[in-house]
Amino acid sequence: MSLAPAEFAPETAYLNTASHGLPPARALAALREAQDRSAAGRGAPMVHDHLVPELRAGFARLLDGAAATDIALGATVSALIAPVAEALPAGAEVLVAAGEFASVTMPFLFRGDLAVRTVPLERLAAEVRPETALVAVSVVQSADGRIADTALLREATRANGARLLLDATQAAGWLPLRFAEADYWVCASFKWLAGARSVAFLAATPEATAALRPIGPSWYAAEDRWAELYNPVALAATTRRFDQTPDWLGVVFASAALELFEELTIDKIHAHNLGLAERFRTGVRGLGYQPLEQASAIVAVPDAGPAADRLEQAAVIASARAGGLRFSFHLYNSDADVDRALAALGERR
Repeated sequence: MSLAPAEFAPETAYLNTASHGLPPARALAALREAQDRSAAGRGAPMVHDHLVPELRAGFARLLDGAAATDIALGATVSALIAPVAEALPAGAEVLVAAGEFASVTMPFLFRGDLAVRTVPLERLAAEVRPETALVAVSVVQSADGRIADTALLREATRANGARLLLDATQAAGWLPLRFAEADYWVCASFKWLAGARSVAFLAATPEATAALRPIGPSWYAAEDRWAELYNPVALAATTRRFDQTPDWLGVVFASAALELFEELTIDKIHAHNLGLAERFRTGVRGLGYQPLEQASAIVAVPDAGPAADRLEQAAVIASARAGGLRFSFHLYNSDADVDRALAALGERR
């Protein structure tokens, strides 16, 4: 069964968390209460600002070794990457993985004066060289679920004096993460953290933070934001200087969702997700398909594209990717979802 049956009741076999996570019941209830209060004139959304420090601290706990002062809140991954891209000198080499999600590569590629070099994910660490200024990569690849060797990348970047930026959007919420394995972390909350589309995180060490400057800083990034509304004096001394004005309703939603992950623990979710994914891989191999072999909660089946219509008719929700199909397994999935997907894939094979 699923890990949280009281929180989720999908009518489908929803295997598409890599695109968007399902909302927990507690997050929906918290959002409705906040909206009703606002509609009744009993408080604008910003009355929930007290949740921001809690959300910041909650995300820090997902990054083993991080502190709340290392975390900034924003709305999108690409906007939070922008200061990292802006800080690089003209001509600096940025190393990215082939097939990387565009939100990671575009801030560097379209700055226009950086040397963006693309190499296969499996060779990323080996391709770091003294002239490399930064490596930017997703911990888990969006397209097919391949997992980067972050420990090896950390070793390679340190040996060559390069910074490392990791996007945890497809990892946070099911994969254990260590803060020390990167200089910069970014993460959208609306996928595996079942949060809000308007909430994203930047995490950076104090040393790495000092190398950056905010681009168009928000009033919310001031050292004393409420006192400096009309007379700004200084930016926050910590990573909070990169805060963007929050969508407080999104914060309400994401905070409630994050509580569920802390209750269940990432280790328990990790084991659950990998168990379902491996059961599914075994099943699709038995049907004659060739899934990517890896210990990931995302299962890519490159030769399953023709089965997309059958899956849709069977109310199995997956994603089409490069002629194949991508299935993602999370805390609200169960063995029954695996069986339903396998039955749909097996028809008219």
